[in-house]
Amino acid sequence: MPRGLAMFEPFPTNYVWNLSINLALEMGGSIGEIDVANRGTARAAEAGDSGVDAFFDTWLAMAARVREMADADHGAGHKASAAAKYRRACAYLITAERMQASDYPPRQQAYADMLSAFARYIEASGDPCETVDIPYADSHYPALFCSAATPNNPRPPCMIFCNGLDSVKEMVFLVGLPAALRARGISCLIVDQPGVGGALRRNKLPAIVETEIWAGKAVDWLQARDDVDTDRIGMMGWSLGGYYAPRAAAFEKRFKLCVAWGANHEWGEVQQRRRRNEGENPVPHYWAHVMWVWGQDRLEDFMALSERITLTGAVEHITVPFLVVHGENDRQIPVEYAYRSHEQAVRSPRADLKIFTAREGGVEHCSADNMEPVRSFIVDWVQDRFAEMT
Repeated sequence: MPRGLAMFEPFPTNYVWNLSINLALEMGGSIGEIDVANRGTARAAEAGDSGVDAFFDTWLAMAARVREMADADHGAGHKASAAAKYRRACAYLITAERMQASDYPPRQQAYADMLSAFARYIEASGDPCETVDIPYADSHYPALFCSAATPNNPRPPCMIFCNGLDSVKEMVFLVGLPAALRARGISCLIVDQPGVGGALRRNKLPAIVETEIWAGKAVDWLQARDDVDTDRIGMMGWSLGGYYAPRAAAFEKRFKLCVAWGANHEWGEVQQRRRRNEGENPVPHYWAHVMWVWGQDRLEDFMALSERITLTGAVEHITVPFLVVHGENDRQIPVEYAYRSHEQAVRSPRADLKIFTAREGGVEHCSADNMEPVRSFIVDWVQDRFAEMT
């Protein structure tokens, strides 16, 4: 499929910025507000990583203006109006924060402001969402628990959703994944696992190859609750979560199903290729970012570690229903990896593969161009598999 036919691409030379803008729209951003920001940073987009200061400052200013209006609505007692604006402010802060280098000092304040805006959004909207901590090693990592429990469904099943290389739990919430699951009677635990979000930024917990370790801690936490069907807990993730989730489901046998939203089957291999070719990268300051995520000080050490980040030898151990979804125009993860994950799931009682095409939408990386068809397909599949378990 030729590039540019699906994803909104206001910056012809900057895939990274285009991807971020599409994600901001999926989180509920306003096209009018975003268009003004785009016009103000058009020249900076041509400068690559050296232009992210302009992007960061412009989006922070946009978030601050929207946050001020939200505060005014809240002060006047108009909580629904305030919630809509807090949501947009949060989306803009997420977008700005993820674009800067990890050691850029204002990034820390942007992250704190994002958490504050999200908390105000939840309070004003009344959406069922609880911020919790999952014990891990000598520390913990943060998560959002979104319960679907009702008097008629007091112990619903639950999906654990893990992030990718640079997303955060608030982004997953804002793109509507927990709401889609809740509409089908399924709870959701969105984790900032080691290597992302608050686990990395606040608690200095790097990513690990053996994802079943931290995923098992999330299962422990869910099994201690009386509002979760502990016999129906599933695991899913997007982007690099397409490695994290299948690896966890392969070796943490309490999971009853698994979804890979983006088949990151050979992420280490992609890093080797990316270093050779310096192709399109998913975030600015890419090599500094991945070393930060994986807790490595030297690029050579990270490259050696990346060779272990593969699902070959792991997917074969998945013994539960397994779904792989992928976009045919994914520019970050080769579509061939989707077929590889599917083919290697030889012990799964039901391994399903869905490649999204231009007819349906959702063809770009993690469906940034159009999430609804993919999100709906995933949650319908999850609902059907959990129903079969009853």
